[in-house]
Amino acid sequence: MANEFIQLVEDLGYSKTFYPTSRVTKYLNAEAGKRYLGIYQNQKQSRSRIVNFFKYTLPLTIGKHLGLLLISFSLFVIFVAIGFFSAKTDESFVRMVMGDHYVNMTEKNIQDGHPFGVYGEGNEFLSFCYIFVNNVVVSLKEFAGGILLGIPTVLGLMYNSVVVGAFEYMFYSKGLINDSLLTILIHGTIELSTFVIAAASGLVLAKSWIFPGTKSRLNALKQGAKEGVIIALSNVPMLFIAAIFEGFITRHTDMPLVLKLFIITISLCLVLGYFVIYPLKLMKQAKQESIAKS
Repeated sequence: MANEFIQLVEDLGYSKTFYPTSRVTKYLNAEAGKRYLGIYQNQKQSRSRIVNFFKYTLPLTIGKHLGLLLISFSLFVIFVAIGFFSAKTDESFVRMVMGDHYVNMTEKNIQDGHPFGVYGEGNEFLSFCYIFVNNVVVSLKEFAGGILLGIPTVLGLMYNSVVVGAFEYMFYSKGLINDSLLTILIHGTIELSTFVIAAASGLVLAKSWIFPGTKSRLNALKQGAKEGVIIALSNVPMLFIAAIFEGFITRHTDMPLVLKLFIITISLCLVLGYFVIYPLKLMKQAKQESIAKS
């Protein structure tokens, strides 16, 4: 890779000098950038491997696939809207996707003046463990679904998103949408973002062997599997935080509004900062250093 990078930089310098507007120059610049990112990602660091993974490897991998992350987010929004408006037009839809038991329990809680009482049930620690393990399993299934053209991945995202939409309509119809959002987004800001990230990891895997580009399909699949796993693993600490919030904090539905907004804002900044802004910053920095070296 180092030899290829040196040769590409030499060719790029020659091309920029004599053929500055040529498509070949653009091609060489792109290829040099790819090699540089590969070296940048895998260079030896004095830091621990875990710190290096979260500081460079993961955000650079996410940055490489921000387009798929955007597609995943768009699908999430569309499916949530479908769930919401389906529940609005068909009264039986909420029960169909959420089950009679859950709907009956929620309606009873609303009548009793505790609409979000479900979050206060059970042991806090056991709730945390169940939520965390269950969501990790779901996240890994979303990634694995990429091997089947990504169809199970999209279907999984669709189901979870439609349930969210139907769930929110249930409270909207009772005039409790604001209370619902302020309560659920305490853990949901991070948890819902993991739906998007998990689906993106599956789409990375699906894309790698459906559209291998210039690589052989096997090599493209290996690369896609590696990068998809990296993105999927980023969900583990996020799900851990979300499970802590849901198991220990969301149950306190009477907490002050300021505290709820603070937790939601911090969570949103964490998600956008680490999964969007920081990867873009690293990609831009890597590109600038690549151009400077050329």
